[in-house]
Amino acid sequence: MQLNIGEKLGSFIASSRRVLLIARKPTWQEFQTMAKVTGIGILVIAVIGYIVYLVFSLAGLGA
Repeated sequence: MQLNIGEKLGSFIASSRRVLLIARKPTWQEFQTMAKVTGIGILVIAVIGYIVYLVFSLAGLGA
């Protein structure tokens, strides 16, 4: 049984409405924690990328 576009859209809207009714705005403390974790994650990925670049450059394998 294949749903047509209208049924798919209606199903999506219904599930989106359910999520939005349950969701709430984060507190300032939650927001700060998420921002810190995200920033640390970005920093870790950047450091790993730089280390890989440095290793390849020193080994003569880089561009």
